[in-house]
Amino acid sequence: MRMSHAVIGLVVLLLLWQAGVSVFEPPRYILPSPAAVTSAFLRQPEFLAWHSFITLTEIAAGLIVGSVLGAATAFGVAAWPRIGRLVWPMVLILQALPVFVLAPILVIWLGFGLASKVAMTTIIIFFPVASSFADGLRRTERDVLDAAELDGATHWQALVGIRVPLAIPSLISGLRVAAPLAPLGAVVGEWVGAAGGLGFIMVQANARMQTDTVFVAMFVLAVLTLLLRLLVDVLTAGLAPWASELRDDDIVSRSSFQSRSSIRS
Repeated sequence: MRMSHAVIGLVVLLLLWQAGVSVFEPPRYILPSPAAVTSAFLRQPEFLAWHSFITLTEIAAGLIVGSVLGAATAFGVAAWPRIGRLVWPMVLILQALPVFVLAPILVIWLGFGLASKVAMTTIIIFFPVASSFADGLRRTERDVLDAAELDGATHWQALVGIRVPLAIPSLISGLRVAAPLAPLGAVVGEWVGAAGGLGFIMVQANARMQTDTVFVAMFVLAVLTLLLRLLVDVLTAGLAPWASELRDDDIVSRSSFQSRSSIRS
């Protein structure tokens, strides 16, 4: 994803938004103008920065924990196939549960603080990473493994020395899909119950019909999402340069599928 494309898309969106407000003149509480949203942002930069930091902390922690658990689960499924055949159906069942059902339960179990939001983000991040990495591990060419076996390589040597390196591009693909989904987990958790964060701002402002503030929180969240995706691209490019050949169109299509699955209700 090129940042220039994102900037152009944002400019076009703002122009269409301003044109719609100018032509139809909706009430401000229904659709504020870009100027009104900008004014709402300038009125409370420190307030927004503090709540953005809370959400960003939840996103970062959930992304790290979910990625590590997802990669470890995929590795375990490949390392111990018999156990994997028992574990993987449970992973699919967890993914099938709507996040809006899980969020209140997590708040009850873990409270209104950071833990429940990190857990929600972890659940959303876990499946794209685990699924992509497991798929990459399964797709290792049979001829390559047969040659390694004839050369005396054990199951573990083939797994660590051949299958894992060849599956790294798939792991990176999963991380690139997961990064834009991470804010969803944090915000949904904040909607259900929180004392801070961008989701908390949205709920409070919506209750007071302060739609301009809701749009500000949405815009800040969108910026954080784009920056997070850019950070993942930069970090993973150094991990496996050959994975940069993955097309953004493929990533977008996978991300759309994962988003629909995650918010299924």
